[in-house]
Amino acid sequence: MRKNVQVALAAAVVVLLVATGVLYSKYRNTNALYASSRAAEAESQARYGRTLDAIAEIQDSLNAISQGSDNNVSMLSKTLSSERHLSNAEKADALDRIADLRGSIMRSKQRINQLESSLHASGIKVASLNRMLAGLKKNLSEREEMVASLTGRVDSLQTQVTTLATTVQEREDTLHVRDLTIEDRRRENATVYYVAGNKKDLAQKGVVIAKGGVLGLGKTLLPASTTSAPAAFNPVDTDQQTTIDLNAAKARVLSAQPADSYELRLVDGKMQLHILNPVEFRKIKQVVILTA
Repeated sequence: MRKNVQVALAAAVVVLLVATGVLYSKYRNTNALYASSRAAEAESQARYGRTLDAIAEIQDSLNAISQGSDNNVSMLSKTLSSERHLSNAEKADALDRIADLRGSIMRSKQRINQLESSLHASGIKVASLNRMLAGLKKNLSEREEMVASLTGRVDSLQTQVTTLATTVQEREDTLHVRDLTIEDRRRENATVYYVAGNKKDLAQKGVVIAKGGVLGLGKTLLPASTTSAPAAFNPVDTDQQTTIDLNAAKARVLSAQPADSYELRLVDGKMQLHILNPVEFRKIKQVVILTA
């Protein structure tokens, strides 16, 4: 009887030990699973935090792009409206700024793509994160449109400036041609043509004719009505020059210039013709002067 009790007790101890071992093994497994779950949760929280930080950083970058674009638009608009001029340096500076904005947009796009890939690989699926990423993509698209619009503004401004420069140049050319025409007319009105020489020289050049007299005596020298030798005359712009040196001790004007429009003066033994009234003097374009 006693032996049977001992056997029963031994069997119970064995069963208890086996049950204890099984329970301990389950406890260890449960602890390992719990620790693993806590570690996974901590890693997930860390990834979530890093994702939020990355989203905030990308959003700040996009906000900076917006401000930079607005500043460029304002600068370019002010340049055209106030100065009506866009220099090559200003255009280059604006295009450089736009290139920087475009580069920032490309970097933001790459970071968003990397962030999406990282979330997909990690298996994190949070509705709020997806909404944030969707918002980032929308903002990125808006910035791209803004930069494209800014580029178009620069091109438009440059086109307007080029057109304005062309118009100004055309006006300057027109004014230049007008000034040349006015100058030509002034010079034409102000210029007289003179020839000076003794009787023989003037006759040989065909600029004088002898009329009157008897038997070749007492003839009067008069300017020819037309001259066959225009090269014999020298031009004088009476607006610029009012003195003609005659290189002779005596001189007499044969042409019909008004007597009070000029004066003959002896200077250092040589005659000079001084034009006193250019407007009256040049009413007769050809001046014939007899010297001796």
